[in-house]
Amino acid sequence: MLFSLTILTAQEADDQYLWLEEVEGEKALDWAKARNESTLVVLRSQPEFQELYETGKEILNSQERIAYPSIQGRYIYNFWQDKDHVRGIWRRTTAEDYRKENPNWEILLDIDALCLAENEQWVFKGTSGLYPDYEKRMVQLSRGGGDAVVMREFDVKTKSFVENGFYLPEAKGTVAWMDQNTLLISTGFGEGTVTESGYPRLVKIWKRGTDLSAAETVFEGEQTDVGCWGGVIDTPERRYDMITRSVTFFTSRNYILEEGRAMLIDIPEDAQLNGFFKKQMQVELKSDWAIEGHTYRQGALIAIDFDAFMNGSREFEVIFQPDERSSLNGVSSTLNYLILNVLNNVRGEMYRAEYSKNGWQVSRMAVPELGSLGVVSADENSDRFFYTYNGYLTPNTLYFSDFKTSEKIKQLPAFFDASGYTVEQFEAISKDGTKIPYFVVHDREMKADGSNPTLLYGYGGFEVSINPGYSPVIGPSWLDRGGVYVEANIRGGGEFGPKWHQSALKENRQRAYDDFIAVAEDLITRKITSPQHLGIRGGSNGGLLMGVMTTQRPDLFNAVVCAVPLLDMKRFNKLLAGASWMAEYGNPDIAEEWAYISKYSPFQNLKPGLAYPQVFFYTSTRDDRVHPGHARKMVAKMTDMGYDVLYYENMEGGHAAATTNDQRAFIGALTYSYLLMKLK
Repeated sequence: MLFSLTILTAQEADDQYLWLEEVEGEKALDWAKARNESTLVVLRSQPEFQELYETGKEILNSQERIAYPSIQGRYIYNFWQDKDHVRGIWRRTTAEDYRKENPNWEILLDIDALCLAENEQWVFKGTSGLYPDYEKRMVQLSRGGGDAVVMREFDVKTKSFVENGFYLPEAKGTVAWMDQNTLLISTGFGEGTVTESGYPRLVKIWKRGTDLSAAETVFEGEQTDVGCWGGVIDTPERRYDMITRSVTFFTSRNYILEEGRAMLIDIPEDAQLNGFFKKQMQVELKSDWAIEGHTYRQGALIAIDFDAFMNGSREFEVIFQPDERSSLNGVSSTLNYLILNVLNNVRGEMYRAEYSKNGWQVSRMAVPELGSLGVVSADENSDRFFYTYNGYLTPNTLYFSDFKTSEKIKQLPAFFDASGYTVEQFEAISKDGTKIPYFVVHDREMKADGSNPTLLYGYGGFEVSINPGYSPVIGPSWLDRGGVYVEANIRGGGEFGPKWHQSALKENRQRAYDDFIAVAEDLITRKITSPQHLGIRGGSNGGLLMGVMTTQRPDLFNAVVCAVPLLDMKRFNKLLAGASWMAEYGNPDIAEEWAYISKYSPFQNLKPGLAYPQVFFYTSTRDDRVHPGHARKMVAKMTDMGYDVLYYENMEGGHAAATTNDQRAFIGALTYSYLLMKLK
């Protein structure tokens, strides 16, 4: 059993639910299957279930969906799933053909056929290609959708795996091509070669024709690190062989590998090395950096000639500096420009940055406003790129641009009639006076009488921004059935840059929960809804948020959807990748830190005899990131206390809890059936 390897504290030894942490233990699986059966009896019997399920499948399998492009060399690549390709196909077409209404796709790898041939439930997790033509690949395949992958060499020209080619066994690792006969690899090599978080500790160079065990170690991290990763950044000017040692989830040390020697790139450990462009190294700062008489401010994107930096210069140039209500949300590059994706009060903007002998020149780009923007793929060999625009009521639209013109080339169909709905942005005042923005999507004729079924979504962690976005499923499944949809931009996220995230770390975690409570109370004060009609939803870290809301403010909510959650915060760091998140939450093994974690940890704060809402938990057996034991134990404890809860465990799916469109539609139908049952 997984927990038998750990010396338990007295408190943990009293945990009668530890047996549920044995992921594939017969007793634990029998328990999960029994809970599945009882939950399905309830939710599948709801009058809306079958229609929700069929509608979800139709939307997710629609041939009118956008086949998002990935420009690599001379081709555009895409991975696609539908009713005929349940596990999916990896395919490519030419840039010219892609812009046609019906491109001529060349299928490279059929995952369904591979599963049948090899009797495995493979899930495609992407590929790593050899620059510049990307004909040689390392394909990553997961069993059941987990983070651990098998990596196998694939020849795009022959559309087949290479016999006696490179092969890496199942592990949470990475691989990068240095040349056609050399890989830079990070993987597990047996006992002592992975960190406490379960990620690689060693980085090696592996030559073709040699055994994996003979690969040369070029870097070695510590057991307490999150992990160590090798990577290759190719630019027209030169290749950069990189090593990243993740000391914590938010701090790292970066190295350049030259002639087998790893040399430290001496930037702040909490800064993000964004890449190289025109020999300029880009660094995104997560805190102020005072160096050689100058202070570069938190959130800034700065750049310097890399060779000059390695020779001692620290004269950076600021490319972008956010203000109080803006943040950098991504950086992409074409042959001659950087593209800066910026959030301004949680609304997207894009800027073009050009480098010349006179320094950096930045200008705002003419793109659609008042929605979310994102670069899908940029061409390293030209100035062509694809980007998307969408909003809560505006279907995803794909644009093609070369900086001179911008052309709409594909748009997701409107899966629901949005003409009767509107979007508003409000602010709630949190417990400490901080203004918390949130978006409300509702019928134009909505009456503020407290009777509207309302679904509030939140996440609030790891500097992840929650941006306005079109959901073809939420429209027909929730809005069209009389629901109001709300998203809260609480602290812990990245909507307003690093400071927004850092203000809710560790001992300040309660701020994120106070923010979410403030939004819920504001919805009730505005009479958009009432506790009887208010439901909430979140997954992963957002699942922890749901657990906290259940135990701290059960009076505010009548429905809680708690997906792939963290809940037992006393043991989160001992389960799967949990140790890597101590930089976010703290270390429960340190008494001073457990003192503040213990105040909100849902599993420990459950109490009998309270009016908890009937929570719907769901998770996946194959989630090898957030342990399914969190949800299992919470449900078992609540059930033993006499609470009526619902639980569904998908037997595959990884951290996404689903791997096929059918599974996604099924879980969606369960979710909305539950919400309609509780809130209408």
